[in-house]
Amino acid sequence: MTRFLFATWEGGGHVQPMLLAARDVIASGHQALAISDAYNANDAAALGVPFQPWRLAPSRADRSPEGDPLKDWLARNPAEVIRGLLDGVMCGPAARYAADTAAAIDAFAPDLVVGQELLFGVMAAAEAKARPLAVFAANIWSLPTIESAPPFGAGAIPAPDDDMRTFYARVKGATRCAYQEGLPAFNEMRADLGLEPLADIFDQLSAAGRILLATSRAFDFDQAAPEPYRYVGPYMADPAWTADWAPPWPADDTRPLVLVSFSTMYQGQEPVLRRVIEALGGLAVRALVTLGPVLSPADFPAPANMVVTPHAPHSLIFPHASAVITHCGHASTLRPLMAGVPLVCLPLGRDQPDNAARVTERGAGLRVSPEAPAADIAAAVRTALSDPSYGAAAKALGARIAADVEARSADRELIDFAKAGDAR
Repeated sequence: MTRFLFATWEGGGHVQPMLLAARDVIASGHQALAISDAYNANDAAALGVPFQPWRLAPSRADRSPEGDPLKDWLARNPAEVIRGLLDGVMCGPAARYAADTAAAIDAFAPDLVVGQELLFGVMAAAEAKARPLAVFAANIWSLPTIESAPPFGAGAIPAPDDDMRTFYARVKGATRCAYQEGLPAFNEMRADLGLEPLADIFDQLSAAGRILLATSRAFDFDQAAPEPYRYVGPYMADPAWTADWAPPWPADDTRPLVLVSFSTMYQGQEPVLRRVIEALGGLAVRALVTLGPVLSPADFPAPANMVVTPHAPHSLIFPHASAVITHCGHASTLRPLMAGVPLVCLPLGRDQPDNAARVTERGAGLRVSPEAPAADIAAAVRTALSDPSYGAAAKALGARIAADVEARSADRELIDFAKAGDAR
């Protein structure tokens, strides 16, 4: 029996995929322990995954914006986003993540440590304890370390020619340089662990024998990731806190159903949500707006054709939806596509512009600026509903994504890696 320590943090959509992978490892007859923020205890319990909260490292008790370590919705430019990642997750609290991980390694004695891709303190602790390490990314890869991938964050598509490839290389070089701001403090932490200093912050990734990309290769422009990166398919499900749902409209209501799904995390989304509600209020549709656990329906008055609710099981709604309006988080993008539903994308930041690019480049939806007026949002919804090509493209792309879900393999990759001689 092999023992796996899974380590992540409350940053939104990457928690559930890692817990699902841990559940699958347990189902294969092995032992697993998840360590994350206290808020994630219920998610782990719902999946039957043993759990402990961070003790020294930051451990959120809720998803309130005040407790967000990044507050990236306040960033004015990409440099400030990177600085927030360094200070809030990657380097600032790295020593505390490393201390908690080292203590968990001593107590649980895992054969393999599986860390989320931004928890560099976890990676350093595994290295210091001489434990095999795998990195788990529950979305498209966000760091500037895969040469062939488009730059992250701006919604770029694969380079069509040498000039664009050269431009992309410069962008990624500048991005990589910006991350080095965290290197001095990180190297101090490494010295305290008895580790040699790094010349580049991303050299820490070399401690990982596997880097698992828990997304669909079909969705991710069919890229071939180099070793040790491996596509293992998307891990997605309704959150444990969603409730049963019954349609609030009469059974003979034939108006198209539009589902609105923005982030379960706070991203300053109130203004765009109000404009989406205004846009849909003027259309001959039924609309269901799901806010997540952070925002309150009382703050979003709805017109007669709309229901605003904290949450609903999207898996039960997608088969009835004619369009989805979304911020384009990873799961919020892939799940409706798998149901063949076209998207109206209003990306707010993070990986969302890149997910939107993967949708629009395939013709499976339209992108609208989150600053766009309600009239522009309404026009995009009308186009998505009236032009059948968007639904056809969503269905075609969604079928390929569904095949990758059916073949997902994180548990097998982790088990094989832990047992292999090269994992030690």
